[in-house]
Amino acid sequence: MSVRDGAEESGAARAEGWRALAALHARIEIRIERALQAGHGLSVSEYTVLDVLSNQQGWHMRMQQLAQAVVLSQSATTRLVSRLEDQGLLTRYLCATDRRGIYTEVSEKGRRVLEEARPTHDAALRDALAEAAERPELVPLVRALEPTGLR
Repeated sequence: MSVRDGAEESGAARAEGWRALAALHARIEIRIERALQAGHGLSVSEYTVLDVLSNQQGWHMRMQQLAQAVVLSQSATTRLVSRLEDQGLLTRYLCATDRRGIYTEVSEKGRRVLEEARPTHDAALRDALAEAAERPELVPLVRALEPTGLR
């Protein structure tokens, strides 16, 4: 086998791995989206924003950091935060020490909605992973997502 054949083979394996990862992500996201929409009127992105903010001390974060954490563009994050703010789930305020900085914070209503939605999210994730584990090409990825103590 030549070096080129080896590079082509590793490139093909990488592409196959990427397709499996994309397939697993899509399966999980669809399952969670349906469950959150049906049970709580939330999208996966809306839930993710609430969840990310809930893991911050003070339940708030700068908008720029939030965009990076939820892997959305700055403008998509702003639109998403505006929707959540319109629903009374978030508030925005200027940073006291840097007037250019805008913080986003989960409201009391947002905390309640998140706590009600979390079991739905977790059950949908668990179900999606169990279903994916039945597909041989996805088994290694599902195993990689298992908590370390369960392996």
